[in-house]
Amino acid sequence: MAINYCLKEAGIEAHEITKVVFYEKPFLKFERILETYFAFAPKGIQSFAKSMPEWIKNKLFQKKILIDELKKLSDKKVDWRARLLFSEHHLSHAASAFFPSPFDRAAILVLDGVGEWTTTSVAVGNGNQLRSIKKINFPHSVGLLYSAFTYYTGFKVNSGEYKMMGLAPYGQPIYANLIEQNLIKIAEDGSFRLDMSYFNFATGLTMTNKRFHLLFGGPPREKDEEITQRHMDIAASIQTVVEKLIVNLAKHVASETKEKNLCLAGGVALNCVANGLIVRKKIFNKVWVQPASGDAGGALGAALAVWHMHYGEERNTAYGNDRMGGSYLGPRFSNEEIETQFRSCGAIFQKLNEEELISVVVEAIIQGQVIGWMQGRMEFGPRALGNRSIIADPRIEEMQEKLNLKIKFREGFRPFAPSVISEHASDWFDLDCESPYMLFVSEIHEDKRLCQETDNQKSTGFESLKIRRSTVPAVTHIDYTARVQTVSEASNPKFFKLITHFMNMTGCPMLINTSFNLRAEPIVCDPTDAFKCFLKTDIDLLVVENFLLKKADQKPLERC
Repeated sequence: MAINYCLKEAGIEAHEITKVVFYEKPFLKFERILETYFAFAPKGIQSFAKSMPEWIKNKLFQKKILIDELKKLSDKKVDWRARLLFSEHHLSHAASAFFPSPFDRAAILVLDGVGEWTTTSVAVGNGNQLRSIKKINFPHSVGLLYSAFTYYTGFKVNSGEYKMMGLAPYGQPIYANLIEQNLIKIAEDGSFRLDMSYFNFATGLTMTNKRFHLLFGGPPREKDEEITQRHMDIAASIQTVVEKLIVNLAKHVASETKEKNLCLAGGVALNCVANGLIVRKKIFNKVWVQPASGDAGGALGAALAVWHMHYGEERNTAYGNDRMGGSYLGPRFSNEEIETQFRSCGAIFQKLNEEELISVVVEAIIQGQVIGWMQGRMEFGPRALGNRSIIADPRIEEMQEKLNLKIKFREGFRPFAPSVISEHASDWFDLDCESPYMLFVSEIHEDKRLCQETDNQKSTGFESLKIRRSTVPAVTHIDYTARVQTVSEASNPKFFKLITHFMNMTGCPMLINTSFNLRAEPIVCDPTDAFKCFLKTDIDLLVVENFLLKKADQKPLERC
């Protein structure tokens, strides 16, 4: 499906493709897995027995599987074996970070769980080339360390890391020293080593082991078990340790490379709290984070690496403007397609001109209604950036709880992001750079805060949720921070116009913006997805391009 989409957008046939590149090297990854099992033997025999059939059947013969699938794309005879390339995992990440960035040259820091062998890497990008500087290999991984605590605090690995990051401000980092004294040794240059006697991820079926559990006073939290102050403190502690590690790494990279700009990628680069810290400490002049920093972005990086490094194609950079196009790289739908899908679902809708639409939507937001907002191309990456978003009024104190419990059906402690007009961001937040991809956390200014608790008055745990902390309480986390998206007219004209109209009516230059999806479901892509999500939740209005749908007008979901 993804390949067919790309072919359609490019307006070409499959046989016209010059090269296909895969974002990692399966044989190197298999080598790492085998060597790890041998190194830890006889531990891990159960995990080994479980994983080998999948590797032997599918992953080890990835090249053949890819070729067989590529053959299905065209009736013409194509030697796909000659056209298929494989990039190293961390090279793909580094290329995704640097080549679309606005910089002619920059240092590149990649942090993730593990690729083939590498877990942390430093490179320098200059023009159309990347040069590797240093790396840290498996099993020493900041990504896997963070995921181990994600598992221990009862969240799902590879998706629950956001939850633990959101939980951290409710706790105190009282276990940070315990972590540094036992689990990880961090050098001044940010390099680190894990004590693997506490972990099970190298060869086991879980992330942590009994020794880890004994150190922190009990077994991992079960999925539906109550979150206690202890879990909050553990989340705060690992977040603190990881922030220290990343800042140390960033300082060393700046010193070692002498570069003024930094590019970030890899799953850990989605830790927007740590990213915000790098910016506030002014370690580099500019920081740019690939919006699809996880493995999805590896596909983009692999293609760019071939284009620039294999073929030697030049980059055209304009400082200050990246080449991600706002990360609006996904599908879009014509009015005819939208209308056809809505009619097939039995949807009741009306079509307005843009001025009427924005006026109606802003009035509904001011009245406390929640809007499903679908416009233009879908975002590439994990963040909704104003094209597949649920939006609402950030000034309404109860809106965070309403969105979490009645719209997203997720934990009530999860924070929401503000989408703020770029020119007004620094009036509200401690942010002196653009943040179009919602990847930097910043503090809200003192003059916008309403509650300043003393240490004696300080609420603990989820009691903190009851406190109205600022004039935009629905987007102010309990530590007075927010994950800010800056919106400009150039990046998203219609979303900019909507927020501007809301500001003209209220004096507030921002809206709540969260991804248009239910908990554990992907972000909506097409109008049918949007309509289904609309009917399954307490969203009041659905807007798809200039089509407006009111909840009260709709019949029960039957046909789509």
